[in-house]
Amino acid sequence: MKILFASTIESRDRWIPLLENALPQDQFVLEPEADIDVVLVAKPPAGTFERLPDLKLVQSLWMGVEALLADPSLPRHVPLARLLDPGMIAAMTETVLAHALDWHRHHFRYRAHQAERRWEQLPQVLAGERTIGVLGLGELGAAAAQALSARGFGVLGWSRRPRQLEGVECLTELTEVLGRSGLVVCLLPLTPQTRAILDANAFAHMPEGACLVNVSRGAHVVEHDLRAALDSGWLTHAYLDVFETEPLPADHPFWRHPRVTLTPHVAALTEPRTSVPKIVENIDRLRRGERPEGLVDRAAGY
Repeated sequence: MKILFASTIESRDRWIPLLENALPQDQFVLEPEADIDVVLVAKPPAGTFERLPDLKLVQSLWMGVEALLADPSLPRHVPLARLLDPGMIAAMTETVLAHALDWHRHHFRYRAHQAERRWEQLPQVLAGERTIGVLGLGELGAAAAQALSARGFGVLGWSRRPRQLEGVECLTELTEVLGRSGLVVCLLPLTPQTRAILDANAFAHMPEGACLVNVSRGAHVVEHDLRAALDSGWLTHAYLDVFETEPLPADHPFWRHPRVTLTPHVAALTEPRTSVPKIVENIDRLRRGERPEGLVDRAAGY
């Protein structure tokens, strides 16, 4: 097969050698040609899809595909597959655990105390006395929810479609999850239905003193509503990895907000060493005439 690597973000030097080693029988190219069978994409250059008339598969190098679905040139008759990278799933689980433990063990409060040179021991809370809500129960959300459950936390999971996960109370009523959770973790796909889902109304449903973790997409959160909830003290803290505008502008108030811990969209990065086998598997499935894994439901948006 002839495979096009098309990305303005991911480094070809990190990907191509691994791909060529794993698929020695296939040809990899860096410019669109008429007889391309598969295109590997992560923010592809403008005009890429228009020059691929014989395309059989669009394989994303990322798990999120909202930008691809919004591209009017994406061929609707060609299957689109998300990348199911076990390395990214592991990294995201680690990030969620890190933030949850930072919240649970009061470390975010002790950092503030350190800045004030204040010696104060806060009451110890048992994990079983905490409830964490995970919004989104796809590959990332399910793994994070079950890891939190394994640590002894009470875990609620929310998805629009009914789910069953061991150790997780799965619900389809968002306000119930928000209302019962001391910490809310957003791992939703970005769709028209989930855009701006965390707004003033959502924050008002969360218990006073609750915390938020957003490691999915910045557009899930209405930032001025979040800032108001933090400024008022209704929400105690927010761990934010994603933002409406990235890179985050230097004058953005979240940089210096005392109730915000921020990171530069690094909660889970695509890892070629763990994701190349998944790409190889999908290309081999295509070669055998089988259904690729991770196919996107375009109507649902993920």
